[in-house]
Amino acid sequence: MRDHTVGSPVFGVLGPVVAWNNSGDLIDLKGPRHRAVLARLIVARGRVVPVDVIVDDLWVDPPAGATSALRTFVSALRRALEPGRPPRTKPKVIVTEGRGYAIQAAPEAVDAWKFESLVREAAESTPPQSLELLRTALELWRGPAYADYTEEPWARSERSRLEELHLTAVERLASAQLDLGLVTEAIPDLDAHVTEHPWREGGWRLLALALYRSDRQGDALAVLRRARKLLAEELGIDPGPRLTDLESDILRREGHLDTGAAEQIFSQVSAAYDRTVAAGSKSRLESTVGLLLSLAVAGGSGLETARNQRLAIISAAEQLDDVELTARIIGNYDVPAIWTRSDDPGQAAQIVEAAQRTIDRLPDGNDLARARLLATIALESRGLAGDPGLEPARAAVQIARSLDDPGLLAFTLNGLFMQSFWRTGLAPERDAIGGELITLSARHDLATFEILGHLVRMQALGALGQFDAAEQHADAVDRLAGRHERPLAAVFTTWFRAMRIAATGADVSHCEELYEAAAVCLPGSGMPGLEDGILPLAILALRVWHGVPAAFDADTNWGQYEPWARPHLLLAQGKVNEAAEAVRALPNPPNDLLSEALWCLIAAASVAVGDRQVMERARAALMSAEDEIAGAGSGMLTVGRVSDHLAGLNEHT
Repeated sequence: MRDHTVGSPVFGVLGPVVAWNNSGDLIDLKGPRHRAVLARLIVARGRVVPVDVIVDDLWVDPPAGATSALRTFVSALRRALEPGRPPRTKPKVIVTEGRGYAIQAAPEAVDAWKFESLVREAAESTPPQSLELLRTALELWRGPAYADYTEEPWARSERSRLEELHLTAVERLASAQLDLGLVTEAIPDLDAHVTEHPWREGGWRLLALALYRSDRQGDALAVLRRARKLLAEELGIDPGPRLTDLESDILRREGHLDTGAAEQIFSQVSAAYDRTVAAGSKSRLESTVGLLLSLAVAGGSGLETARNQRLAIISAAEQLDDVELTARIIGNYDVPAIWTRSDDPGQAAQIVEAAQRTIDRLPDGNDLARARLLATIALESRGLAGDPGLEPARAAVQIARSLDDPGLLAFTLNGLFMQSFWRTGLAPERDAIGGELITLSARHDLATFEILGHLVRMQALGALGQFDAAEQHADAVDRLAGRHERPLAAVFTTWFRAMRIAATGADVSHCEELYEAAAVCLPGSGMPGLEDGILPLAILALRVWHGVPAAFDADTNWGQYEPWARPHLLLAQGKVNEAAEAVRALPNPPNDLLSEALWCLIAAASVAVGDRQVMERARAALMSAEDEIAGAGSGMLTVGRVSDHLAGLNEHT
């Protein structure tokens, strides 16, 4: 970590905040507030942090002259970090931009950034490569992240995120050790891990598996029973399905628990495939789609890799000028989708175009391929203005029902779900789709679509305020996802449970903490369409609902939700005229899971600035959702009951 470009400092925040020069010597960073300024800029990851934000972060009650003191701290840091910089030349490490400061550092020059990069790379590597990458990553960890600032609100989210990533890295290292047969090496570290973090069910599972593979069946069972007792006594919950299933498998001495069995089989089959199937063949191309499917449902970097490679495979298929092959390549990628905003809109548009080109060339009578292509169009055109995927979705379902193909019907129902947002208030329709998916998938052993059905019903019942019933579906998701190794599902159930508490009208600060804790699972999930801007939007929705001023850091990343946040941010700053202009410029929200919530934000802002024309727009959009809880249908956030927002609109028009 301490080897870096000559003259450039290297920063450490995985422990106390420090910096090293290119010789590996510690740089004197002066006092605690100097280090706090440096830490605050590193938290911002190169984004500009306004001076007034830093001042508010450094002092609970900023004294007179706080801004001057901050400039003094920055000057001292610049001298320490760039001791050889000639006078009157611009700093290169801590730079001034507008009314703020930013840190400029290479990704490998901050231990936390390098740590994240290594963990990400390890997730895409073979077990031997993963083992070395994770060992290197964990060597960077000197203690709790930002250890000097454990009580500072500005560091809280970043510390939580890095701590979660650290624990994940420890467990992934152990998993790689088990894959490679290094069980005796894994056991001591896993024992320490579960002792320090007893609520990590993944850690208990790995420890029990390592003990079993060391011919210590009794110890493995004792570990699982200890985990069960701790969870029951301290949290009042039962172990998840992966722990209970492991206990049953150990008792039966199931063969799949043997050391490295799955890894050895996969390696042998992969090698045989490479020897047998010619490079560039159509068979190899179709097989790759199957691999991408497995990668996508594995989540994280697997989902990202599958998404990045999908368009290339479609392009390769089109170049072979085999329309039926191309139809299979496009349409057989039936990865269940629950979030209504694309992770890569540009790519999605190209896939829609390719699917339509293929439909236009498809011979008559190939209804199976046609239905899969139509369903693909429905899924990839999610959330677009004008609902271009609605008719393809309905046509795909109609064909699937006529063919009596359960897998096809499940896929087309997913497309229909994605197009069930053409107006607000359609939660009952989505609940029906979810119910059919559950029944169909359970009957025909379609595990990933059964999980999808429960997620759809969890969201829809949340929108209808039936939270006890929605919780039952969240529990079903957790059981199925644990059994079938579908980690992404936990992102949605975690957020749902935070939202459910928020929907009860609980204390705003407590609910914000729950959202922040839920957001820890988003980085690295491979779902930028979900992650981008969702945490501040959830907090904004809470504050607007409860009448709390929308005060946020200037560098808050609102992502795609910035237009609907802007009026509330301006109102919180007392800029009423600018807020009124922002309200007049507001676009209609996309037709998706968050449309009711965004319309309610529009309603609240238009009432606040007295814009009757925008009030009427909001009222017209929300009338059909009068019986719903705004945003709860997303499973992510809520702005309270739609009826309350309609009452506010009626009062002011």
